[in-house]
Amino acid sequence: MLWNDQKPVRRSMGMLLLGLERFKVIDLLLFVAVMVAKLYLFSEILHVANMKMTRTDAIIELGAVLLFSFWTIWLPVRGRIISLIILNVIATLVLYADIIYYRYFQDLISIPVLLQFSQVDSLGESIGTLLRAKDFILFLDWMIIVPFAIYLLRHGRSELRRANEFRRKPAIWQKTAVRVVLSAVIFGIGTSMVFTNVNEAKRTWGQGIFEGNWWNLSIYNVTGALGFHGYDIYRYVKQNWLDAETVTAAQALEAKNWIEARGEVRGALELDPLYGAYAGSNVLMVQLEAFQNFMIHQTIGGQEITPHLNDLIGQSAYFSEFYHQTAQGRTSDADFTANCSMQPVSNGSVFIQYAPNEFDCMSSTLKANDYGTSVFHAYEGGFWNRNTMYNNMKYDQFYSLKHFTLDEKIGWALGDKSFFRQSLDVISEQKQPFYSFLITLSSHYPFTMPAKEKSLSLGELNGTIMGDYLQSIHYVDAALGELVDRMKAEGLWDNTILVMYGDHDNSIKDWSLLETFLGKPLNDVERQMMLRQVPLLVHLPRSEHAGTYANVGGQLDVTPTVMHLLGISTANQHLIGTPLLTEKPLAGKKVVLRNGAFTDGTVYYIPSTDGIVENGACWNIPSNTVTDMNACIGAIDSSRTELNMSDQIVMNNLIEDFKEQSATEARGGNDTETAAR
Repeated sequence: MLWNDQKPVRRSMGMLLLGLERFKVIDLLLFVAVMVAKLYLFSEILHVANMKMTRTDAIIELGAVLLFSFWTIWLPVRGRIISLIILNVIATLVLYADIIYYRYFQDLISIPVLLQFSQVDSLGESIGTLLRAKDFILFLDWMIIVPFAIYLLRHGRSELRRANEFRRKPAIWQKTAVRVVLSAVIFGIGTSMVFTNVNEAKRTWGQGIFEGNWWNLSIYNVTGALGFHGYDIYRYVKQNWLDAETVTAAQALEAKNWIEARGEVRGALELDPLYGAYAGSNVLMVQLEAFQNFMIHQTIGGQEITPHLNDLIGQSAYFSEFYHQTAQGRTSDADFTANCSMQPVSNGSVFIQYAPNEFDCMSSTLKANDYGTSVFHAYEGGFWNRNTMYNNMKYDQFYSLKHFTLDEKIGWALGDKSFFRQSLDVISEQKQPFYSFLITLSSHYPFTMPAKEKSLSLGELNGTIMGDYLQSIHYVDAALGELVDRMKAEGLWDNTILVMYGDHDNSIKDWSLLETFLGKPLNDVERQMMLRQVPLLVHLPRSEHAGTYANVGGQLDVTPTVMHLLGISTANQHLIGTPLLTEKPLAGKKVVLRNGAFTDGTVYYIPSTDGIVENGACWNIPSNTVTDMNACIGAIDSSRTELNMSDQIVMNNLIEDFKEQSATEARGGNDTETAAR
C-alpha cells in the first residue's frame, strides 16, 4: 500500500521535472523572483540611511541575479535545479552575514574580513545579541527547497528517466543550441541591467567611489548587494593575484616624499622644550576597550561613573578632542594606529592582511633604544593574528590568556582588575626602562558584568544595553584606580609615563538610549563626534603639565607624542602623526578618519555615503550648525591624500623599500667619502 500511495507522487514529480526540462527558464525565473525578493528584504532589514532601494537599484539587483545564475541553463534539469538551490543557500548566507556584520561594524563583510572569520567562534555571546527574529524571513523558502533538493538527489534521476521513456528526445545539437542561446540572452540582459546603470552612476553622482574605496557601503549603494560582493571578489583578486606590482615607481616616490614631509614636521618640533624632557622614563600604555569620551565627568543616580579617571585627569594631560581612527579592524586597528602611526586599511585588518610588513612601531623603536618591551592581553593569542603581528612589532614578550590565571571571569575572559594585578606582577619585575602595553577586555560588547560588580543605580536605563555599558565602564574605572595604586606601591609612579586611550566606540546604535542618558537629543554631527571621540590621558612623572588640552588629535598621534617626550627622534621614521603635547599646539592640525571624515576642531566634515564631496555636510563645531561647504572643501583633497598614501605604503610594504633605498644611499655616500680620502 505504501508503495502504491507514493507512486502517483513520484509520477507527478517526474512530470514536473520533465516540464522544467522542456521549459528551461521556469525554474530560473522562480529563482530570480525569490532572490530579488530577498535582496529587497535585505535592504529593508539593513535600513541604511539614504539607501532605500529605488527602481534603478532593483534593476541592478535583478541584473546581478541573472549574472549570478545564467550559467545554470547549460546543465540538465536535475543539475540545474540543485545548482539554483545551492546558489540560493550561498547568497542567503552571505546576505545574512552582511546583516550581522553591519549591526556590529556598520559595514558589509568583505574578502579580507573572511580571512579573519575564524574569529567568529570566539565572538560567542556578541553574535547572539545581534540576531533578530525577523531576520529568519530570509530563510523561509528553505523549508521547501531544501527538502526538494534532497528528494532530487535521491530520486530525481530515476523519476526523470521514467518520464522520458514516453517522449521523443531532441537531438544533442538542438539541446546544446537552445542552452547556448538562452544563456547568452540571459547573460546579455543581466550585463545590460547592471553595467548600464552602474556606469551611469560612476559618470554622474557616484564619481570616484570605486577609485577611493572609502567605504563598502558607498560601493553597495551603487552596485547592490550581489554586485558589491562580485566587485569585492574582483578587487581582492586584482590586488592580491593579478597586480603583482600595485604601485608604479612614480607613485612610490610620491608616497616616500609625502611620508618624509610628515617626518620633517616632527623634526621641526624637536626644538620644543618638552622634547626629551622625560628621557629614560618607563612607558606604560593602556588601551581601554570601548571606552568613549562622553563617559568622563558623567554621573547617574548621583554617582560618578568614572571617579578614578576624573581624579586622574586633574593630575594628567587630558585631551578632550581626541578621536579613534579605526575601521573594520576595530581593536586591532586601534592597536595599529596608536603604536605604528599609520591609517588602518578600509577592508579587514592590517594585523590579518599585512602582519609580515615593515612598520616603524613604538615597540620596535623603544627596543632599539634599549627598552624592554612587552604586551599584555588576557585573550587567545591568535585572535586578530596578534602572535604574528607582535613578533613583527619586536615585542620581547606577548602575555596572552595562557599566561594568566583565570581567577575573575568577566565577559570574554579575565576581569580587568585581575588582569591589571597579574600584569603588574610581571611589570614590576621587568628591567627598566620598559615599554609595557596593556589591552583591556571587560568593557567589550555586550557588557556582561556579574551582579556583585553592578554598583550603579541606573533608573530607567536598568536592564538596557546602555545600562550594562555604564556598569562595565564603572568597573573598568575602578580597575584603573587599582592600577594607579599598584604603580605607586611599586615605585613606578614618578618614573613612568602612563598613557591611556579608548580604542573605539561601544557599538550601541540605539540613539534613544544615548539621548536618554545625556538628557538631550543629538544632531548628526553630535552623534558622529560622540561615536568617534575617546579619551586620551598622558600622566607624566610628578604630575607635570596636567590640564585639559582642547587641540584635536587622533590615535595616529600617540606614538609621536610619547617619542617626543622621551626625546627619541622620529624625523626619519615613517609615521603619519605628530606630537600632541608640546609647548604650543601645532598649527593647522587635522584628524582624518578612515571613512573620509575629518576635523580640525572648528569644522567637522561628514562625507556622503554616495562618495560625492558636495553631498557631504560641513559642520561648524562652535555654532553646532551646518555651514558652507567652502569651509571644508580645501581640506578634503589632503584628507583623501593621507588615506591613499597610507594605503599605498601599508598594502605594498613600501616602508621596507624606503629603508632599503636609504641604506643604499648611505652606503653610496660612505663609498664616496672613502674614495675622497
